[in-house]
Amino acid sequence: MPLLCLADFQAHAREQLSKSTWDYIEGGADDGFTRDDNIAAFKKIRLRPRYLKDVSKVDLQTTIQGEQISVPICIAPTGFHCLAWPDGEMSTARAARAAGVCYITSTYASCSLEDIVAAAPEGLRWYQLYVQPNRQLNKQLIQKVESLGFKALVITVDVPKIGNRRYNVTDLKKSLLLKNLGSPEKGNSVPYLQMTPIDSAICWDDLSWFQSLTRLPIILKGILTKEDAELAVKHNVQGIIVSNHGGRQLNDVPASIDALMEVVAAVKGKIEVYVDGGVRTGNDVLKALALGAKCIFLGRPILWGLAYKAAGQLLRSIGT
Repeated sequence: MPLLCLADFQAHAREQLSKSTWDYIEGGADDGFTRDDNIAAFKKIRLRPRYLKDVSKVDLQTTIQGEQISVPICIAPTGFHCLAWPDGEMSTARAARAAGVCYITSTYASCSLEDIVAAAPEGLRWYQLYVQPNRQLNKQLIQKVESLGFKALVITVDVPKIGNRRYNVTDLKKSLLLKNLGSPEKGNSVPYLQMTPIDSAICWDDLSWFQSLTRLPIILKGILTKEDAELAVKHNVQGIIVSNHGGRQLNDVPASIDALMEVVAAVKGKIEVYVDGGVRTGNDVLKALALGAKCIFLGRPILWGLAYKAAGQLLRSIGT
């Protein structure tokens, strides 16, 4: 039976994936309230339709950071795509290229950056950075992605510590490799359980150091408040992804869509604003755009699509 909507892909993925993999993908912080609220918040928003407009020809193309995308629906950074499909992020990159959208590659990718680029050399890619305590490693990663043709650097700011997650996936993590966080002498790979913690000391003043390393636009992912949005503008970043990390980090924060208007109002059009978390239908995309987002990013649904080896088909299903 054909899969027609994201709920179909979700149900199929749950049947196909192991329990530990499913728990890892779907899990939220604590009791999962914020994860679930991301979806529920969209359902509380109502559309105010206006009619007698010529919609005989509709063009969904837009630009993000000056690069054209076919629809305002892009792929958020999520880790370990090999859990959903053997080719992992290489398949994701191909699907993004075929759909004409941006793919943000995660620090925790299960494929090497070189292999991801080779899979879709003409694709639009941004790179998501979990800041490492080793400054030299950060520098090497940033210089590498810039040389490989990535078009923006996305710094995740909402993980000073890993969220309180109640599911147990220790056995799953034993088999996972981080392909881009090791030294070249050791083949760049690091076992998940041996990785260093994310740098919990990073602060606003550190952004100038990152800016000194690259000409790439810098996007901050994880902003939820007016105050932080204003600081982002003050520190000359080029964009914000309004996000609560899919409800996987700090529980009881606002749903991403509820925080969007506050952030959009704060930046006053000076930088681009995007949003992720809870988008499940084309109407959800429309609501986000109407509230000021330049585009939305999808996280978990992409992994559901990979489990069906049809991430591109999933992107089309939400865009129709």
